[in-house]
Amino acid sequence: LYTLYLSFFDWNMLAPKKNFVGFANYADILTDAKTYKILMNTFLYIAILLVLNLVVPYIFAYVLHLLVRKFKDLFKTAFFLPSFISLVVGSILATFILNPVSGPVAIVARYIGLSVPNWTQTQGLVIVGISLITTWKVFGYNFITLYAAISGISSEVIEAAKLDNIPSWRILKDIVIPMSSSTGIYILIMTIVTGLQYVYTPVKVVTQGGPDSASSNLIYESYHQAFNVFSTGTSAAFSILTLCLFVL
Repeated sequence: LYTLYLSFFDWNMLAPKKNFVGFANYADILTDAKTYKILMNTFLYIAILLVLNLVVPYIFAYVLHLLVRKFKDLFKTAFFLPSFISLVVGSILATFILNPVSGPVAIVARYIGLSVPNWTQTQGLVIVGISLITTWKVFGYNFITLYAAISGISSEVIEAAKLDNIPSWRILKDIVIPMSSSTGIYILIMTIVTGLQYVYTPVKVVTQGGPDSASSNLIYESYHQAFNVFSTGTSAAFSILTLCLFVL
């Protein structure tokens, strides 16, 4: 409610008085082309993360539980381990590893005659890079959650399907996904939240929204307007619009 209240004022958090501007903050946001770029960035983050943090973990969990016979515990540990590491640390590591000049990937690439693009300064590519950093952190939790759901499916149903020579991909599509759909919906919701909330950290650590707002999203822009530009009213308006958009 206080955020809604602030969205109708022009205030820099330091002045003793707030200037009432009505819907001017909302009008400024909705008439700014930058807003729609940030909005598209946000949905692009969510789309990429839905593939990397929902579809891929589903497939990995299915393959590991039903098709892989050895080293299951090793794979589960390897996938889940990054969940314990701070996303700030992960962002710094990714910046070092993918450094286009001195990073390990760039050094190996030069040996084979390739070059690594400066992904933090390349529009379009920067969103993929930030999404990969976020996925590195979140993938293990989603994977373990889906693995537990798939493990709870009756093995008799799976074995009966195998006896009928049903392909593995159809077992996943027609049996596993429907019978674990409640967990899948939970992961779907959490992945959307990830696209809004978790993405903030690598954006803040690596790109600060650049280049030219190409990596910013709605949550980071709210922070930027409040604590970098000191435009509290605009920040509050961004927050309210984000809330309304994702509640609807």
